[in-house]
Amino acid sequence: MVLTIETTDYLFENSVELADFSEPTQELTFAERRTIVDQALILLDNVYVHMPLKKSMYAINPVQRLKILRRQLKNLSQREFHNEIIQIFKELRDLHTNYILPAPYNQCTAFLPFLMEEFYDGENKRHYIVTKLAEGFHHDTFIPGVEITDWNGIPIDQAVAINADREAGSNEAARHVRGLDAMTVRPMAMSLPPAEQWVIVGYNSNSQNNKIQLSWQVNQFSSFNEIFASAATGEFATANGLDLNMELTNTARKELFASNVGDLSKEAAELRAEIAQPNHEAEDFFTSNSQYPNTFQFRSIDTPLGKVGYLRIRTFSNPEPIAFVNEVIRIVNLLPKEGLIIDVRGNGGGIIINGERLLQLFSSSRIEAERLHFINNEVTLAIANADALNGFAKQWVNSIDLSTITGSVYSQGFPIESPDLTNSIGRQYNGNTVLVTDARCYSTTDIFAAGFQDNKIGKILGVDDNTGAGGANVFTHDLLRVIQPGPDSLFKELPNGASMRVAVRQTTRVGDKAGLPLEDLGIQPDAIHRMTRDDLLYGNRDLISAAATLLFQSPVTHDR
Repeated sequence: MVLTIETTDYLFENSVELADFSEPTQELTFAERRTIVDQALILLDNVYVHMPLKKSMYAINPVQRLKILRRQLKNLSQREFHNEIIQIFKELRDLHTNYILPAPYNQCTAFLPFLMEEFYDGENKRHYIVTKLAEGFHHDTFIPGVEITDWNGIPIDQAVAINADREAGSNEAARHVRGLDAMTVRPMAMSLPPAEQWVIVGYNSNSQNNKIQLSWQVNQFSSFNEIFASAATGEFATANGLDLNMELTNTARKELFASNVGDLSKEAAELRAEIAQPNHEAEDFFTSNSQYPNTFQFRSIDTPLGKVGYLRIRTFSNPEPIAFVNEVIRIVNLLPKEGLIIDVRGNGGGIIINGERLLQLFSSSRIEAERLHFINNEVTLAIANADALNGFAKQWVNSIDLSTITGSVYSQGFPIESPDLTNSIGRQYNGNTVLVTDARCYSTTDIFAAGFQDNKIGKILGVDDNTGAGGANVFTHDLLRVIQPGPDSLFKELPNGASMRVAVRQTTRVGDKAGLPLEDLGIQPDAIHRMTRDDLLYGNRDLISAAATLLFQSPVTHDR
């Protein structure tokens, strides 16, 4: 039987087809390539905190690969050079530590005009369905709810597995979900454009097998410059813990499938300026909406077990810590007191302080924050000693300095800020709490989940077997140049707008798991809920039911 392959001429607003995307024609010179390789060597050999762990876990030697690449620079095309650098960084399986491609790549995202998500049936078998279509894209049979069967002739589960092998997730669950995400949305800051200009998607609609050919498109979605500038020079640049690729993916998805969130954010920004004055419009709006709709959504939910509150935290990046925590306090005071579901699925992190300070709101005990450690050498000693950023790491200096005598690989561990600040507000929500995680949770979100578990605040319900396992504080190469400025600095300007990021301080846990690294190990939930078809198509209703059950099974943690 021969199936007809349908095509479409749909093009998202301000996008171009990948076939028409203009890649840079100017080649990097030999000297520019050499600079990129030399700077990568300095970062990985002297600054990268997880190198001993990665060598042990994955039997890799990225430093040697870089040295070999340095000898081959004249023999590679530009695409081959970029690909080799990308692969050297990706083999670390660390979403904090990246080679950032120069413009125009870093400004662009390649995408297909639909969102594909997975669910599990009663036999625990994965299925993949279309859940959203890009705005303006319409088709008679390729609609939300249809099941994807194959991808360019490859059975869909195998196609996702092949894609997952290209991703840098630090455990099987993390690699799988990032492989799934990259099937349809692929930021090009850390990945060259797809090799194929279009894909043929097989799907089942009304028991009929169909195929549709869809072209990759490219768009300059907003956020890269803003995110990257803040991470390099912002007030909380040294407290950054962010999966940049996840943040860029979420931004693209929002613009493709939920532009109304942008409208809501604009309205919220306008009303925030008025809320200090008596204003019924602002009061009514903020009763059901966050002051920062890109960051928080919330609602009350009636369940068979009782009414509960639901708080989704999509990023820890914005706003800054005082406003972040105050907004959560405002929201939980609007929600039912019987119990609260905190959902951080898909949250790639942000400002570590935002996560650490939030924990106190849900605990009557004093919060113990996770610990951060440098790798010990002369370069990290100079970084910790630097005066450029108001002595952000002075307390680490002594143990790094003594490592010449002690032989210690890592410095002493300290929380990222004073324990008094982490506990300066105290408990604000007296009901039980359940935290919902997935394998996309990374960095600050990993740290938040670890603190939630280590401080015994409540149960964790995972839709995957593990979180993304990103346990570090990440610095950009530009930030390192600010910390160590001048002509004698090890950190030189990178050519053509290229950049790098590196995990500079390792996170270890406290409480019952004290001393264990977060990196690669992540947080295992107390219970697992596999996403169902109804979850994907009807507002997470089975997930919320499972979370509510776990919530009401927990001992009451306050006096009624």
